[in-house]
Amino acid sequence: MTVTELLSYEDALASYDPVMGLEVHVELGTRTKMFCGCSTELGADPNSQTCPTCLGLPGALPVVNAVGVESAIKIGLALNCDIAQWCRFARKNYFYPDMPKNFQTSQYDEPIAYNGYLDVQLEDGEVFRVQIERAHMEEDTGKSLHVGGATGRIHGASHSLLDYNRAGIPLIEIVTKPIEGAGARAPEVAKAYVAELRELIKALGVSEARMEQGQMRCDVNLSLRPHGREKFGTRSETKNVNSLRSVERAARFEIQRHAAVLSSGGTILQETRHFHEEDGSTTSGRIKEEAEDYRYFPEPDLVPVAPARDWVEELRAGLPELPRLRRKRLQESWGIADHEMQSVLNAGALDLILATIDEGADAASARKWWMGELARHANESGTELADVPITPAQVARVAALVSAGDLNDKLARQVIEGVLAGEGDPDQVVDKRGLKVVSDDGALGAAVDEAIAANAAIADKIRGGNLAAAGALIGAVMKLTRGQADAKRVRELVLEKLGVQG
Repeated sequence: MTVTELLSYEDALASYDPVMGLEVHVELGTRTKMFCGCSTELGADPNSQTCPTCLGLPGALPVVNAVGVESAIKIGLALNCDIAQWCRFARKNYFYPDMPKNFQTSQYDEPIAYNGYLDVQLEDGEVFRVQIERAHMEEDTGKSLHVGGATGRIHGASHSLLDYNRAGIPLIEIVTKPIEGAGARAPEVAKAYVAELRELIKALGVSEARMEQGQMRCDVNLSLRPHGREKFGTRSETKNVNSLRSVERAARFEIQRHAAVLSSGGTILQETRHFHEEDGSTTSGRIKEEAEDYRYFPEPDLVPVAPARDWVEELRAGLPELPRLRRKRLQESWGIADHEMQSVLNAGALDLILATIDEGADAASARKWWMGELARHANESGTELADVPITPAQVARVAALVSAGDLNDKLARQVIEGVLAGEGDPDQVVDKRGLKVVSDDGALGAAVDEAIAANAAIADKIRGGNLAAAGALIGAVMKLTRGQADAKRVRELVLEKLGVQG
């Protein structure tokens, strides 16, 4: 791969203002495709979920998926958009092997939803409003598999295979207006916007929005303009970026690349670009078409969509609590500061904590274990917190054992370690490892006597009124019991045996 020249990020921002446009494609979770009855289930044999309609065979006529329209309206409402009283589909004409009809059924100048916004919160608590240009309905393309090359791309491949199972899957494309004024925080705004949009889509229940499975993909459009200028620069479009981190990295890389080209007197090409996960770089794809190149015209085989106003209002009334409002409510009920809630969000722990609370844990305990021991394990193993091999129910059980006094925090960490190692559920790990707290006075009393005998000087200090010195004897007892003693009861026994009032 050719090494791309970059300007430092600081130097780029010293001379230029970044302007972004984000286009997010969301695969809807409908049972059937957008314009035919073929299944949308993942994992089927290639080309086994196709029919004359989604293959574009002569004489086949499309029919609009009503659930797809309903999902589009819900997304538009949640994005504070106006919902069209009348809209229609268009044919977007281009020729590529994964488009069996040689056109994509989409919406052009008459989208289902338009003129909205989404407020996103950055890591320091600042709220940035992203204006939404439109959200429109369309269908997905098929999938090309390039075989024989080293990169999985067409260049260097010996041949290509085509799977049309995905052709016709319902998509919603959400397009922002130009995002200006973010400055050096533009990549962070891009990441926060896509993250908030993903949470909103999931909350609506219209898609699982799993970026790693291609159910949600982002095209990052970026241009630079010199400080003080109003006219936008020439944009590049980095296609199909499929993780939050990658959205941020793609925006940052393109800022540095554009700045290097412009600063050296070069010209930015309006083109699509490929993002490379391994190093965060982008490389040239193809020259980017303008709208007129697609020769849009109204789809003659589909009737217009005219959602009844009472139906739209019924859908509005049925919207779930939206993610930002939900987070604010939870933060207030948990009594935690903004930075603490932001840490929960950054760790991807919110839904895990809530699931643990649903299993019976209190909020403080659920946060403590997910944000402490389990977050540490995720960081050390290089995995997402949600992929750590422990369930919310198991975490809730650990919290219950601590609350009942059967475990202390040190023992609980060992139990979690055992669960993560595949040794079974928390109770099984406790039994196998013999980790229960020792609270029997007989066993504890013997350990306390041994500790006092071995630490006579400290015992004298306690008898003399220095109660803080009891911590040393408690520590000695904990050592004798391998950390399994009930510390509160040990303290009571130490003071009792030394004849001191606590």
